[in-house]
Amino acid sequence: MKFEDLPYRPGVGVMLFNRDGLVFIGRRLEGPEHVDLTHSWQMPQGGIDPGEEPWPAAVRELQEETNIRSVERIGEIADWLKYDIPREIVGQAWQGKYRGQTQKWFAMRFTGPESEIDVAQPDGAMEAEFADRAVSALQRAGLNAWRNPVGHIAVGAHRT
Repeated sequence: MKFEDLPYRPGVGVMLFNRDGLVFIGRRLEGPEHVDLTHSWQMPQGGIDPGEEPWPAAVRELQEETNIRSVERIGEIADWLKYDIPREIVGQAWQGKYRGQTQKWFAMRFTGPESEIDVAQPDGAMEAEFADRAVSALQRAGLNAWRNPVGHIAVGAHRT
């Protein structure tokens, strides 16, 4: 199948703010989408399961990746944002089924204690996706190179 004929994977992204207005970012453990160490930091995000709505998917993905359950919804972007992954990794990412993702982004505020965050053993049973975590000002939140348009639009839509 040609690259242009592949569908986009439906997904969600989470811009999670702490009480100080800084955004959560995690450093991915591994995966073909990591083109270099600079772009291995990202905001929590993932796929939408069949029959699942975007908001519950965002809450689930956040919990699966960070163990975070205590959030309040700030808002969401109106549009679905698309990005293509680099052609050279299409056969490695998502078993070659997708050319990229179309994502709905949500802004959330973390309302729980710091001890709730656990990227090493999120949700007790989930396999860790992040090796480390940090908080950053929006202007410095690292995003994968080809996701920059998605992240920058989401940043503009979620300023608090």
